Formats: sequence, structure tokens, C-alpha cells
Amino acid sequence: MNSITLAAIADWCGGVLLQGSPSETVTVLSTDSRKLREGDLFLALKGENFDAHDLLEKAIDAKCSGLVVQSLNAETESFDGAVIHVRDTLVALQMIAAGYRRSLKELRVIGVTGSNGKTSTKDFLGGVFASAGPVNATKGNLNNHIGLPLTILDTNDFHQIGVWEMGMNHPGEIEVLAEIARPDFAVITNVGTAHIEHMKTRDAIAEEKAELAMALSPEGVCFMPVADDYFEFVKKRIACEMISVGIDSGDISASNLVTGGEGNTTFDLSIPGGESASVTLSVSGRHMVMNALLAAAVAWKSGIQISDIADALAAVVLTGGRLQSKSIGGFQILDDTYNANPDSMRAALRSMKEFNLEGRRIAVLGKMGELGEHEESAHKALGADLKDESVDLLITVGDTASLINDGAADSIPHHHFSTHEEAGHFIREQADEKDLILLKGSRSAKMETVLDSLD
Repeated sequence: MNSITLAAIADWCGGVLLQGSPSETVTVLSTDSRKLREGDLFLALKGENFDAHDLLEKAIDAKCSGLVVQSLNAETESFDGAVIHVRDTLVALQMIAAGYRRSLKELRVIGVTGSNGKTSTKDFLGGVFASAGPVNATKGNLNNHIGLPLTILDTNDFHQIGVWEMGMNHPGEIEVLAEIARPDFAVITNVGTAHIEHMKTRDAIAEEKAELAMALSPEGVCFMPVADDYFEFVKKRIACEMISVGIDSGDISASNLVTGGEGNTTFDLSIPGGESASVTLSVSGRHMVMNALLAAAVAWKSGIQISDIADALAAVVLTGGRLQSKSIGGFQILDDTYNANPDSMRAALRSMKEFNLEGRRIAVLGKMGELGEHEESAHKALGADLKDESVDLLITVGDTASLINDGAADSIPHHHFSTHEEAGHFIREQADEKDLILLKGSRSAKMETVLDSLD
């Protein structure tokens, strides 16, 4: 964060500076008492199951320079540093981030949302734009109502580009995030069924994703796959330019795809004007090509040369747990354990199908989350589709995932285990080095734990 006065921070969030000099400055605002350093400003969040106001003594012991609080107590009264009193610290955090974003006059911001592929697209964007100047990209899963403000506050005048993910699971969240981030470009990776438990319908999900593009000025640009069912749905709702990407279609396109084998994908990238370049990605799958195309489109619109785009895409290393080819314990692993929903499950299975193998395709799957009333039907439907995806052996882990087995019925061999350790032991006994093993499940399924049993 750039050096900001306490007066500005209090003004941005509508707070009252109870003590401390208005001209005093801070360069770090933190919500994590475990990571506080001397001189940081500590903002005490309060949620349903926690209250950081209980940690003020720890923050003071860490020699923070000031506190942003919604409750005054003995610690704030005895503290000799700055104290900013606000009505709600979460709202204050968002307002401070919004105010700080407005102060970053030269920063160009790319907002990324979608049901699947946000993080991989963010990684591709970060890699491409890093070749043109300093980038601040979302770290980890800091893409929600708390994470995005912290990401913004981690930016400074050194950065030229912000690549910020915007996730949601309830109506109205993207509109709030877009208002805070004020993006110049919007990237919508797709409209799927993730978070349908709270959103109820795909139309509602599409409306929510479209909010990011609707927040752009007429000078902004939205980027989206042309083959997405909701491409026209979004296009009709926005006032800015819409650029499409696709495989053998779209303004920015990929052709001559060769995917699988060693876990790499090659394709020819084409841009308006007839220029093209060969691209090699370090991951497999058509959906990863789409994510790379979205990054290429934003880079092209920003004036980056196609040869530089191709070189940068080839060098990108994706965030862990996203369709990474690994060799563990002598087994060939396709690690896609970060998260899962019906669309991303099928995309991963299609990627496994594209590999040329001497052995079997083994799918080791955990549950999919946030499906609500669709939970049983979605898991069973996935199981029924596995034969079409050329899965030779299904292994499921955990109670809910047993529904995938139910859907598979007798179409393919399948086994269910209660624990990751049991599944790992079975794989060690049954698989060999010629097989390809896909591991995937929702974050709560912790399917990466199976890898520990294989090593």
C-alpha cells in the first residue's frame, strides 16, 4: 500500500479518528493478528463465528501503529496509538479499499469472474502482463468481499496492472466487488452451475456474472468465450465493447489443437488482422486453452505483440491443484484437487480423455459442494457420464461422493472408500505406471490428501 494518512483512511470509511495524528501515515493495513508487524494498522473484523476485537491485546503487543474497531474496550482505552472508530469493520474495510482504489489513478484493472477457470485465467493474465510491467494479481483465494479489498490494499504505485479475481456465491456480490475494484476490463470465463445452491438458476448466475461487465464504462472492454450459452445474454446488457474468444471461432481464436501426451497443449493463436503464432501451454485440456485465449485477448487489446503473448503463455505456471501433471510414487497423476463443480468435473474428465495412454484412465473423485437441492441428481448424473468420458475405473471418497458410484451403476468398475487413506492404499495395490490417475473434488473433500498416501 502507498503511504496513506490516518485522516484519509478515516474519511474513506466514514470513521472517527478518536486518537492519533491525522497526518500520521501507514503503509500496511492488516486483518490478521498473526502476521502483524510493527507499524501496521490493524482492522478488527467481526463475523458470525469470530471477533478479532478479542485479539486487540495481541495486536498491541505486536506494536501496531493503530486500530480500526467497531467496539471500544479496555484495550482501546489504554492503547496509546491511533484508534479509528467505525460502525462496521467489514464495511469499513471495503470502503477503505474503494477509496484507495480511486487514488491509484494510473492503474489498469482486469476483473475476472466466472463459474470455472478464474484462477487459471488470472494466472495466464498475470504471466502475459508481467512481460509488459509490474502486476498485482490475486493471491490464493482472496477473491471475495474480504479478499478483494485486501488484494487492492496490497497494490501500490509500482504496479501498472491489477489482475483481480471476483468470486461469489450469493446474489448481489459481484456488483459490490466491481464497485470497489472499478475495473477497466472484464473477463467472464463462463457461466456454469457453480453455487447454484444459492443462485437457484443459471439465468441468475449469468445475471450475477454480467454485473462485472455492466460496471465498466463505455470505454471498457468485456471478454468472453463466444460458444458460451450466455454470450449474447451478457452482450445485450452491457454498454461497452465485447470481444469474443473461441476454438476455431471468435475474434481471438485457437486452431490446430494438440493436447494430451506429456500434459502439454499446443495450438495456433490467431488475432484480428491475420497474425498468428504457435503456443505451447504446460497444461492439457481445451478449457485451459479457453483460459489462455481470454488472457491473450486482453493482452492483444492492450497492445502487446502476439509473439510476446505466445512466449508469455508458454512460461506460465498455474496455481497448484489445477490440472497439473505429476509423477508421485511411480504413478502418473493429474492433480485437479483445488475445487469442483459439475462443469469443472466434466472439463477435467475430458482433459484426461485426451491423453494417449497404454494404461487405464482412473478417476478418483470426491464430492461437489454448494449444489443444494441438486446435490443427489448432479452427483448421479456425473457418474452416468463417466463411461462416455472413457473412464476405465472410478474410485470415490467420502459419503456424498458415493452418489457418483450410484450413477455409474454397472457401466464401469467402481469402488467407494470412506477415507483418503483407504483410497490411496487401493490405488497403490491396483494401479501401475501406465495408468493415468485424475484426482478431483470440492475444496472440502480435501482430495489432495490422497496424494500423501501415494508418495
